[in-house]
Amino acid sequence: MAGKWFDELKVGQVFKHEIYRTITESDNIGFSTMTHNPARLHIDAHYCQTETEFGQPLVNSYLTLGMMVGISVGDTTLGTAVANLGMTDVKFPKPLFHGDTIHIETEIKALRESKSREGQGIVTFEHRAFNQHDELVAICTRTGLQLKTPK
Repeated sequence: MAGKWFDELKVGQVFKHEIYRTITESDNIGFSTMTHNPARLHIDAHYCQTETEFGQPLVNSYLTLGMMVGISVGDTTLGTAVANLGMTDVKFPKPLFHGDTIHIETEIKALRESKSREGQGIVTFEHRAFNQHDELVAICTRTGLQLKTPK
């Protein structure tokens, strides 16, 4: 099992995920159009060069969020998650651009037994994404329902 069982996790535990991912123009355009986000800030290079302070398209923040959580799955919840319960405190302190490479770390912030589901617990994860310069580009708190080690 790649993911961790609820009872294998400890508050303060940090996972530095080995997957690094360079975000391409194709990733950003494809994601933005697939999710029906027509914001010129993501899909119109000319507009971004002439009309924005950035001079180039920004990576869609929901793509960043998806990659940040997705990259964490193999080390934390693959095969052991029951469900995502919610996300809070999502922030994007710095923009990402085509060609930037992200890496992710996840910290276990809280653990509690499920009151209504035997054999399961609730985990609070804090996911943090960094660019190739180790600048924080995204952060979120995610709560999930996790299986305990089978008896």
